Amino acid sequence: MITTNGAAQPESLTRKIVGLGGATCQRFNADIAMDPSNRRDYLAWAQGYMSAIPLGRPVGVDDSLDLVPPTFGLPDQSKFFEDFCVSNVAMDFGDAVEALYKRLRQEGKT
Repeated sequence: MITTNGAAQPESLTRKIVGLGGATCQRFNADIAMDPSNRRDYLAWAQGYMSAIPLGRPVGVDDSLDLVPPTFGLPDQSKFFEDFCVSNVAMDFGDAVEALYKRLRQEGKT
């Protein structure tokens, strides 16, 4: 970003998450209670978001991360989101996705 005096300024380190990931956990809980098939939409958003995370990392970091390891498949991941959001209603669904990503990194180390 360039300021009015022409000096370069770093871009903000925070980004606004859009789509389902921008929903609160409270909204996620309500959406899946209203229509259980909404779980699939949230899970698809999460998989897309997590697939993009390694793109912003240095080469060699998370390059081989398995987002659907045999030990923690999609049903387990969907349940992870439900458990996270029941316990953290004030947080965002994006926070649940980042927590799952960290869990999957740990899963890959075992």
